[in-house]
Amino acid sequence: METMAVEPWDVMYHTANHGDEASVSDCESGTTHNEHIHGLVRLDEDEKLHRIIEKALVSGLGPLRQHTSVVDIHRNGYASVISQARLQSFRIFGRAVEKKCEGNANVKFGWYSASKDEIGRIISHGFSHSNGLYGCGVYLYPHHSSIESMKSCVVDEDGLRHLLLCRVILGKMEVVHPGSQQYHPSSEDFDSGVDNLPAPKKYIVWSTHMNTHILPEYVVTFRAPPCLKGFLNTQGSLKKPTSPWMPFTTLISVLSKFLPPQSVNLIAKHHRDHRENKIPRHELIRLVRQIAGDKLLTVVIKSHRAKQLNSTNGSHQRKAQNGARNRMDSIQQPGSSIESIYLE
Repeated sequence: METMAVEPWDVMYHTANHGDEASVSDCESGTTHNEHIHGLVRLDEDEKLHRIIEKALVSGLGPLRQHTSVVDIHRNGYASVISQARLQSFRIFGRAVEKKCEGNANVKFGWYSASKDEIGRIISHGFSHSNGLYGCGVYLYPHHSSIESMKSCVVDEDGLRHLLLCRVILGKMEVVHPGSQQYHPSSEDFDSGVDNLPAPKKYIVWSTHMNTHILPEYVVTFRAPPCLKGFLNTQGSLKKPTSPWMPFTTLISVLSKFLPPQSVNLIAKHHRDHRENKIPRHELIRLVRQIAGDKLLTVVIKSHRAKQLNSTNGSHQRKAQNGARNRMDSIQQPGSSIESIYLE
């Protein structure tokens, strides 16, 4: 008999939906790093939820995982009358969006980066909106993208950082482009925004929805390298491809010899969208592969690579020119697979 695997996030979601009204003990052993925030209850390291949340944080850190350690995890105990009201409000809106979206409220877990003091204010008073690249609202990161949320973490006086893990009612999502001034759904059909529908890196909850569609559930306190941005930049530079590159404009020019004009124009449009930050790098690559096909792309890029390598042998001048090209918006020449396409 076939069995269905149960994901850790399914366990968390079930616990969050059925364990909120469990009694909260005021007797907590040991000193915690968030004891000043009223209503938080420390999770014991042996608890299943602690292990699930710790794994979720660390597994999304990539090269940073070996340098990060979780110090404490607290859950929101909803100790005050107002906190209980927010919890009930979240449930009511969840049921409403579920009904509106034909049975799927699209509830996810998302990370929110904040200082220790701001987390205290959120737990006590709720979220306050902020203006950002994608409009006016609260930006959260998917549960598998903890490394993105960590980039804006604030170090406290003890050298620790903090993240809020929230439940988010996303409902029907709409794409929001950089530079948007939006602060509410564009129509009654939508409930939230994302930067990319197939693979969102940001959840945008509008200021009109932020205290009904976001529920702060857990506070994760952790220790990471002091200069986090510098560490990530160093790791990124180590991963930069070293094989020859093909400028994207050259690729388009070559593809124009094989593809109909409408296909070439569409590729050029997607490239402009990427340059204007309307679509991410991986989405551009996916679209180009979809239009041109892997077989043609592989032949074109390998041919260009062979010509480039031959022309650089014994020519220092050409090497300097190729080095300058590395700073252009380019595609790396893949060795044996189109999967190795890389855009700078």
